Amino acid sequence: MNTLRIKDLTKTYPNGVKALNGINLEITNGMFGLLGANGAGKSSLMRTIASLQEPSSGSISFNETDVVKQPHEIRKQLGYLPQEFGVYPKISAEKLLNHLAILKGIIDKKDRKNQVTALLQQVNLYQHRKKAVYTFSGGMRQRFGIAQALLANPKLIIVDEPTAGLDPEESNRFLNLLSEIGENVIVILSTHIVEDVRDLCPKMAILSNGKIITQGNPSELVATINGKIWSKIVPKKDIDVYKKAFDVISTKLVSGETQIRVLSETKPETGFEIIAPNLEDFYFATLFNQTSKKA
Repeated sequence: MNTLRIKDLTKTYPNGVKALNGINLEITNGMFGLLGANGAGKSSLMRTIASLQEPSSGSISFNETDVVKQPHEIRKQLGYLPQEFGVYPKISAEKLLNHLAILKGIIDKKDRKNQVTALLQQVNLYQHRKKAVYTFSGGMRQRFGIAQALLANPKLIIVDEPTAGLDPEESNRFLNLLSEIGENVIVILSTHIVEDVRDLCPKMAILSNGKIITQGNPSELVATINGKIWSKIVPKKDIDVYKKAFDVISTKLVSGETQIRVLSETKPETGFEIIAPNLEDFYFATLFNQTSKKA
């Protein structure tokens, strides 16, 4: 069993921005969802865990090894797919993966060839191995990205916003691939897309303004707002009136009409229907409560 422990982690950048503010997490094997809006601090946390930047204070350990003091130890066991994977050279997927394998320390030529072939097959790119990666579609590039992250059999895999920009079919294919990988290692899925966490992760945390505001099992977290989410179709022009009167956690178009969802212990007013909450409702309710406390 692999264990990642993060304790009292902070990161303040030279410009004074406090990106991380007292993060505490313990993550073991399986898929772990880190959910938060853009700017919540997810990428800062991922980069710090990956030892690409040092924290301002606090500690990170992976299998009892101090990541801050011994960054080379985590790098040996890490597979990382950042949000922006960078510019691809004009060489084939096979050659590029082989080159990255050398950089990861896979020196034996036969072992390297076997790993490259197996990974290209695993991510369903073997038939495209002679094509230059820069010609790939967004989904194919993401699958190549996970192939490079899996080189050298890492025990910790970090993927940052992996489905952003993918069409639904590519997104499903990519998430299924992640799910297969995540059985015997730690996979941290950092995203602002609620469905990705709902479908894949037995454990999750919500990050907001550099702080973990809640964590647990998605189904158990959603159960805490059972009987408290109410829905109503309202005229678009009246949304602000409802926001002033009730705790409106979200608004969305349903068949061209505006549906509001309200957090309330009792029926807000005539016309509201109680609905079974989902993870998106829990996420919005949690962020709403966080904003309300600040106010």
